[in-house]
Amino acid sequence: MKLMFVSEEDRAEDWRDELGKYFPEMTFLVWPDDNKVDLDGIDYCLAWKPQRGVLARLSGLKYVQSLGAGVDGLLVDPELPTHIPISRMVDRSLVRGMTEYILYNVIHYHRKMGDYTAQQAAGNWKVVRQVDPRARRIGIMGLGELGRDAAEKMLSLEFDIASWSRSPKNMTGVTSYYGDDGFTIFLTRTDILICLLPLTNATRGIINAENIAKLPEGAVIINCARGGHVVDDDLLAALDSNHIAGACLDVFNEEPLPASHPYWTHPKVRMTPHTASLTNAQSAAAYVAENIRRVERGEHPLNIVDLEAGY
Repeated sequence: MKLMFVSEEDRAEDWRDELGKYFPEMTFLVWPDDNKVDLDGIDYCLAWKPQRGVLARLSGLKYVQSLGAGVDGLLVDPELPTHIPISRMVDRSLVRGMTEYILYNVIHYHRKMGDYTAQQAAGNWKVVRQVDPRARRIGIMGLGELGRDAAEKMLSLEFDIASWSRSPKNMTGVTSYYGDDGFTIFLTRTDILICLLPLTNATRGIINAENIAKLPEGAVIINCARGGHVVDDDLLAALDSNHIAGACLDVFNEEPLPASHPYWTHPKVRMTPHTASLTNAQSAAAYVAENIRRVERGEHPLNIVDLEAGY
């Protein structure tokens, strides 16, 4: 059994150690260091943002495992082999990490912690009005594995939760809006907008001037999906006009974010360097091992990507 690891952003050593616990006989190879071996004999690939054509060279692959919850880092390759299954990463630590990030930032804006930080710097003792969470309308774009876990935790705090997706969703306590007809209604009732959508042709640039204008004045945007969902100039204009009170951004159209980008110094923007939730080999190796076992038994791996839908 041979596996090729293809990623410049993840530690190959961690994955070698963890997968070795499940498959001591596995030959663990790393691209590009091991590109001289018989590439036709590679069975499996763990990949994130491979260079164009790399996966196509591994002609004997049985399946490809994305190292991230998203797969846009793979689908941009025009030579991506489409005759074999590609699996999204679904792992407890990845889900919990995203939920932690969302809860932290939702509570930051809900409780006006930014105002208190500014007051402390100014030496100003002032109580800010506190809103009942039942009156704080949270809107989640994308109710997959990540969105559902975050919604469940926020429901326990009694926030008013709604979701928007391309098709109706059924989750107790969450109002489901879907399709073009439901999108405007969803936006107009949302105080804190959370983007967890996959990045596809249909969702690219969805946080634009037209849609931002439908949010209530003083709304907040949290984007921990992909930078391509946001039209940067439109968001900056909405922040400067005070229509949007704040934005928390973990992902960007260009990464690393250029030093000259206005997000760095904008007083209403909170930033993190695409670290909302990171895949942990110690936890996720069990999921990858299960998928390998399934393929070895002649079964399909879990969470296969719908290439037509883009996720």
